[in-house]
Amino acid sequence: MTARTRRRAAVIPALVVAFGAGLATGWILREKGPPLPAASNLVGLKLDAEAPAEDPRMSERPVPTTEGPMISAGPPPEAAAALAALQQRDLRMPIDGVNVEILKGSFDEHRSGSGGHVHDAADILAPRNTPIHAVENGTIAKLFVSKAGGNTIYQFDPTGQFCYYYAHLERYADGVHEGQAVARGDVIGYVGTSGNAPPLVPHVHFAVYELGPERHWWQGRAIDPYLVFHH
Repeated sequence: MTARTRRRAAVIPALVVAFGAGLATGWILREKGPPLPAASNLVGLKLDAEAPAEDPRMSERPVPTTEGPMISAGPPPEAAAALAALQQRDLRMPIDGVNVEILKGSFDEHRSGSGGHVHDAADILAPRNTPIHAVENGTIAKLFVSKAGGNTIYQFDPTGQFCYYYAHLERYADGVHEGQAVARGDVIGYVGTSGNAPPLVPHVHFAVYELGPERHWWQGRAIDPYLVFHH
């Protein structure tokens, strides 16, 4: 066997292993989602009693879903500075007509599955196919479908410092695609129950993350949406 033949024989198994690893990684992401985020040090206020809502349906809580947001732990940021920066922006609620008090306490709720974890997000109930709006200007960083989150959108803010995560969508808005620039208020999707959301409780699972220096869509640190909007 010549030296060239031996080199080719060594390369082929390596390519097979790499291909197999890629297939396995894709399957894991869609079945389980990327690892859960680290618990944020932006501790939300505990909910002592449900605040009244304009729509009685909005005072309900969805049955807890079994998986959390599909973003892994990132480097610990200056949490107070991140929250202050978000509070200075003119963010809008992703669903029209929602009382911000409905978000109170949802961030700290415990979820079952994957050994148990904190919710690190807010569940906003609304009728199926209610429009979901971009909370500010930015870019659609990723459209992702997984067993847990169903149809999801990861939107980056204009600076790439923050990521807004919308999950359990019934469908995406027509024409929405990765890399698309969106404006505050644009309809990007519709409320549904995709993923592991309870079939009879349509809602959007909404989360806010501060990204790490690498600006990875799957890597960030959770910030309580209630504190972002209530100031």
